[in-house]
Amino acid sequence: MSTEIILKGKVLSFLRSPFDEGAPQDAVQVSEAVAIRDGVIAGTGSLQDMQTLLPMAQLVDHGDKLIMAGFVDAHVHYPQTAIIASWGKRLIDWLNAYTFPEEMRFGDRAYADQVANRYLDLTAANGTTTVCSFCTIHPESVDALFSAAQARGQRIVAGKTCMDRNAPDGLRDTPQTAYDDSEALIARWHGVDRLDYAITPRFSPTSTPDQLEAMGALWAKNPDCLMQTHLSEQVDEIEWVKSLFPQARDYLDTYEEFGLLGARGLYGHAIHLEERERHRLREYGAALVHCPTSNTFIGSGLFDMNGLMAEGQRIGLATDTGGGSSFSMLRTMAAAYEVGQLRGTPLHASQLLWLATQGSAAALRLEDKIGNVATGMEADLVVLDLESTPAISQRTAQANDLWEAVFATIMMGDDRAVAEVWIGGKPV
Repeated sequence: MSTEIILKGKVLSFLRSPFDEGAPQDAVQVSEAVAIRDGVIAGTGSLQDMQTLLPMAQLVDHGDKLIMAGFVDAHVHYPQTAIIASWGKRLIDWLNAYTFPEEMRFGDRAYADQVANRYLDLTAANGTTTVCSFCTIHPESVDALFSAAQARGQRIVAGKTCMDRNAPDGLRDTPQTAYDDSEALIARWHGVDRLDYAITPRFSPTSTPDQLEAMGALWAKNPDCLMQTHLSEQVDEIEWVKSLFPQARDYLDTYEEFGLLGARGLYGHAIHLEERERHRLREYGAALVHCPTSNTFIGSGLFDMNGLMAEGQRIGLATDTGGGSSFSMLRTMAAAYEVGQLRGTPLHASQLLWLATQGSAAALRLEDKIGNVATGMEADLVVLDLESTPAISQRTAQANDLWEAVFATIMMGDDRAVAEVWIGGKPV
């Protein structure tokens, strides 16, 4: 039996990227209603037109609330849920002090299940409907997250983190076990329901050349998978990479040499890029993922959004939990705005919303499925209350247009602004 629903409110759809030429706000269309049939968007437009389209549909009236695509978080570490907001370390010390001890626990499937479900609860409460996550070296950690998402009908991307050096005993695999475990997980999960696999070498310092070569061979064998890793997050990290790979032209070359540069590649952070790296990333159509709360929290640096966008780079947005300090994509958008201000290039509210939805979906090569409210897209939606707190409400009352109201929620909003979340056409 068909399930038909119409949501009424201020329905936000992107007609193009607001980073393209023209006024950013002109990239957006606001409609009165969105029609959903069997988990897929059947149309947007006036309430009358949507009721003509689906005359038997249930109507859910959200008044003046904003209805838009659910947030897409393009770079996370769900195993770091319990250690989010841990004090005062830069990247390498932070990994050793907090991350690695916690990740050791994920060989226990029961613990992995517990954290996976808690993580998806927390992100859904903040309006996030899709994530792309690193797991741990343990296949159990991957099974836990995919099983939890599958039970919720949720579209996610994830992969087993691969590390065979510069990590504690119990958190290292080998080139062969990394290949074999990842290959088995791809066979078990990739393309099942709404699940996709990402081949996941953590970053060059924790993988030997042999392991990077193995991951490149696995990606060549499974080219429809994504590949996710880290790139040029901190200056001292880059120096470490140079010492480990003295023959490499730059950090990106440590991936490129082993077949780990491609159009379906996701490179988290990408703050301190050299010209050759920028050129090669653009040439391949690879995706860069901006993680602003993490970059400021761990003291990594300021992402060059304006310059990279002007070059035509593919860019997504992410919390990078738990290096990032929040599960909220609203807070992440606010941090992206602040980073832009520090670089002298503030972002418009429409650009921030696009990065958190269509931009991140495009980074994951899922822009034809999620990240926008348009006919044929999967009905992953968030309903935002633009008056969720007294502080936001009084600012919204003074707003001259929708964008001023939306911007106040981006800058001051949290999970209280999330009035409702729909995943696969069903309310969460």
